[in-house]
Order: sequence, then C-alpha cells, then structure tokens
Amino acid sequence: MPRTVRVLEHELGLTAFMEDEPMQRAWHALAHEGRVWLVDPLDDERMMEAASALGEPVAVLQLLDRHDRRCAEIAARLGVPHHRVPDRVPGSPFSAIPAVRVPAWRETALWWPGRVALVVAEVVGSGPMYAVAGDRVGMHPFLRIRPPGALRGMRPRHMLFGHGPPAHGPDCTAQLERAHARARRDIPALVRALPSFR
Repeated sequence: MPRTVRVLEHELGLTAFMEDEPMQRAWHALAHEGRVWLVDPLDDERMMEAASALGEPVAVLQLLDRHDRRCAEIAARLGVPHHRVPDRVPGSPFSAIPAVRVPAWRETALWWPGRVALVVAEVVGSGPMYAVAGDRVGMHPFLRIRPPGALRGMRPRHMLFGHGPPAHGPDCTAQLERAHARARRDIPALVRALPSFR
C-alpha cells in the first residue's frame, strides 16, 4: 500500500513522517550555519531534495541501535559519517543523551541547547500508538511498565520524534512530563486502542 509522506518545515530544519502509518515513522534534517545533520532518515526523494536545499550534509545520525532504516546506505552515498547511537556528535551544536542503555535497546537522544530542542527516536513520540489518551505526546508502548528517566526534567520548547509530527511551543515541557507521569496509567487506553491499528 502506498505511504503518504508529509514534509514539515520548522525553525530547526525539516521533519518528514508517514502520515498513514499507526507508528508514523518520522525523520529529520537539522540545519545549523549551512550544515545539515540527517537524523534516522528513510530514503525518500522528496525529503532528500528538501534537505539538500538547507545546506551541506555533514553526518547521518542513527539514534536507535535496532533501526538502521537506510542510515548507513545514505551516509555512504553522501560521503559523510554514519554515527550509530552516538555518545557525542563532534562538530555539532547537539549534546548526546543516553536515553536508554540496556542489552536489547540502546538509544541516544539529542539536546540542542541553542534552540531548546529535544530530538527523540523512540522513548516518547506523538504518533497514534504513543498518544493514546488524547495527549500530544506519549511513552513508547514497550516502555510504559518501567519508563526510563533520562529525559525527565528536561525543558524543551521543541520536540522532534522518531514517530509522529513534531511539537513546538511553551507546553512541550508539560507534555514531556505528562508522558512520563501517565506512562503506566494510560496502559488500559493503549490496550483499548490496539484493534484500531490493525
């Protein structure tokens, strides 16, 4: 079945996401001073053309260990480094946060202090399988029993996700806190919603 890709421009760069998927896979081009970092990209021609208009690609960042998507291939084609679950991103405006570090799940989040922006691959998201209780942002279904706390207490004004459209504005901090606080409480809502995702 054909997928509908929606591309959104914002002050951090670009976000593309699969609008008609339950998980709404998303990927980003982050632009700073004429340079562009591609975050968890899928090889979508429209997005790649839009990203190239932002500046020179300098790296591909894979924030989750088990989802290569097309990161390695895209990095090789562009002739730029492929940083897989990095502990740091040299030469960038981002800090790397070890969001999850367990044997079956290694994930890094990015904090962009100059833009007060948080980029998260899987821990939280805004797609339908995340935001099941009417919120804009929710915890990953598999992390709800024991939510990781690495991102709790952060105060973003922008959030970009690996699943779902971005969130912008002064309520981002409250949405992130709510996703953590309601992770277990909203499990029944997730279970009720599961049939609609088939």
